[in-house]
Amino acid sequence: MTTLHANTDRREISKFDALASRWWDPQGEFRTLHQINPLRLDYIERRTGLKNHKVLDVGCGGGLLAEAMAARGAAVTGIDMAEESLAVARLHLHESGLQVDYRKTSAESLAAEAPAQFDVVTCMEMLEHVPDPESIVRACATLVSPGGQVFFSTLNRKPKAFLLAILAAEYALRLVPRGIHEYARFIRPSELDQWARCAGLELLGSAGLHYNPLTRVYHLGGNLDVNYFLHFRRPD
Repeated sequence: MTTLHANTDRREISKFDALASRWWDPQGEFRTLHQINPLRLDYIERRTGLKNHKVLDVGCGGGLLAEAMAARGAAVTGIDMAEESLAVARLHLHESGLQVDYRKTSAESLAAEAPAQFDVVTCMEMLEHVPDPESIVRACATLVSPGGQVFFSTLNRKPKAFLLAILAAEYALRLVPRGIHEYARFIRPSELDQWARCAGLELLGSAGLHYNPLTRVYHLGGNLDVNYFLHFRRPD
């Protein structure tokens, strides 16, 4: 596999670079992220409080979540390896008037440079796009300060997730671009929890993300069969 970094897949970078200009179009290819962003933001803020917190968004893409957290008073750094997405994220700051420090770097590189520097680390819809997701989990655990919190969201490797997240979302309902996900890279909650525990994090909570195709509304619930969030803390 040809990579830009030891834990970066060139094919995945190309997917997002090709769609970069569409990041801030709420009716475009990333409309699902626009729809779920308030749920992600509220889930994080209810459990941490974002104001005056130093936050890192790993795999920030075009900056949807990073800007939303900055608007809630957090000092946000966003990192990604997709240069075109970062360019769009930086450009959008001129429209929003917010401040986010966007950097092209990997989680592993930043962890080596700035360990324990962030109160909150988020890594949303990113783990399923890298060759070694466990390495990202370790890096996030290194980047968060003692007592700080880490949030991951990803897709469960279950047949139900294949049916709903790929066949339904990509092909039938066209909620996300075709080919954006690979089922083999989906991650079971038990696997993610094990990686996090081995990295020194303790699980605080979980939630599943659900979509009603009749009302076209997303909501959070207890079922983790498809999309899910896991919330961790680094002990003091």
